[in-house]
Amino acid sequence: MPAVALVGAQWGDEGKGKVTDFLAAQADFIVRYQGGNNAGHTVVVGEEEFRLHLIPSGILYPEKTCIIGNGVVIDPAVLIGEIEELTRRGVKMARLLISERAHVILPYHRMLDSAQEVWKGNGRIGTTGRGIGPAYMDKVARTGLRMIDLINPEVLRCRLEENVALKNALFERVYGTETVSFAALYETYQDYAAFLRKYVVDTGVVLHEAISAGRKVLFEGAQGTLLDIDHGTYPYVTSSNPTAGGVCTGAGVGPRVIDCVVGIAKAYTTRVGEGPFPTELKDRLGEEIRARGREFGTTTGRPRRCGWFDAVIARYAVRVNGLDYLCLTKLDVLTGIPVLKICRAYRYRGEEITNFPASLDVLTACEPVYEELPGWDEEITGARRLADLPVNARRYIERIEALAGVPVALVGVGVRREETIVCRSIF
Repeated sequence: MPAVALVGAQWGDEGKGKVTDFLAAQADFIVRYQGGNNAGHTVVVGEEEFRLHLIPSGILYPEKTCIIGNGVVIDPAVLIGEIEELTRRGVKMARLLISERAHVILPYHRMLDSAQEVWKGNGRIGTTGRGIGPAYMDKVARTGLRMIDLINPEVLRCRLEENVALKNALFERVYGTETVSFAALYETYQDYAAFLRKYVVDTGVVLHEAISAGRKVLFEGAQGTLLDIDHGTYPYVTSSNPTAGGVCTGAGVGPRVIDCVVGIAKAYTTRVGEGPFPTELKDRLGEEIRARGREFGTTTGRPRRCGWFDAVIARYAVRVNGLDYLCLTKLDVLTGIPVLKICRAYRYRGEEITNFPASLDVLTACEPVYEELPGWDEEITGARRLADLPVNARRYIERIEALAGVPVALVGVGVRREETIVCRSIF
């Protein structure tokens, strides 16, 4: 299958970085299609750990072309820092490309992000404070700055003058905070433009030619289905479309080129920030899973809330994304837990519901309906085939497949690239 989309099937943090890195070995192009540096992908190769925020996980393969698509919002300072750090560690950047249509994050976006969260008080969303939402707001308001504008000094000057005047009025009259200096901003972003100019191209053309030639393309999403601006637990969501539909708008390709959609899900469930979480474990076991799974945000370091696997969410992700397969990550984290639970439905006002509700009031009032399965004590990080897994681990996977309605293609049994079981071929 020449074009495969990888999407998060839960609230993000599902291990997409590891899966992307694993599948990138078989791809020619790896494309990040949405989000910003509010996302983080951790990849472990041998004894080295790489934390990526904007650059696609396939960058660790020197012969692969990695693309930051037009649907991504880019903080130039963060991207340059990431390029310099990876280069220092011996990673080649020669095949990195950036869409000329991708929008740019500026300091006033970060300032607005923080000011808006303070303004909302108890109603805050729990953003990362990286300026992602305000950058997408400017994009939709048609006042944004794109990479093609960044590398054109006159366009950069004109757009910045207009935007700084508007944003400073907001800072002064609404939020009562400090303002930004146009002159300092213009000088700094000219320097950023000089550094990044060589990477900026029309990536839509590059992808069209690659797909037409039968090259293998892997589309990498950030965040997850339940953080999608349209289909997530609104308003506790991100500002873009991590779902499969976002591939087309965020990479500049038509829907017919996507041959396979793969959803990444942990063997349990986590989420970061505010909002309802039906299967959350607020006890010692939840803390134990957090510690075992190193459940702390790659970008922010915030502790993740942990809970049992939720098949209602899995079925929703299958439907919204048109998933062909699931990849189940971090199965090893569950080793040693005597009894495992899977949420097969919710109970709301005395009735069982099996579809994920849009109303947060309903979701907050839902109680999980669990099935219990026996756990296993055997160490599984060395497993490389399904047959190597304990019987109870295999039964756990099989039950998830049955409840989600799609087969599992990959199983993660450890953090390293090689600690992966291939159940079915994707490419």
